[in-house]
Amino acid sequence: AESVEVKRGTYIDNIDIPDGLMGLDIGRETIEIYKQALRDANLVVWNGPMGYFENDAFFVGTREIARAIAETAGKKIVGGGDTVSAIKKAGLIDAFDHISTGGGASLEFLEGKELPGIIVIRDK
Repeated sequence: AESVEVKRGTYIDNIDIPDGLMGLDIGRETIEIYKQALRDANLVVWNGPMGYFENDAFFVGTREIARAIAETAGKKIVGGGDTVSAIKKAGLIDAFDHISTGGGASLEFLEGKELPGIIVIRDK
């Protein structure tokens, strides 16, 4: 595996990321848009971090969204191992009502699909 040194880089204030650069976190304006949308939420289902949260230089967006969700009065559900790791890193795991490391399975369940593990249990 190749090793890549990742460090805080260029802030881009538009939708198009120039060739040769990567979007590794959401920016300040996007954080504020999410916070506004989350403020009065009765239910939040979160699947997937906002960026490359494993690197502290790019954890800001994910941390701020985790905080905003934690502050909502509504039900807070997290699906996916990466998202669970991110809220643990933010120290907010206890602020969430339901936590599942099954990201894809959680989304399929919400879509109404039958999950193989549930079918086996149901049919016993």
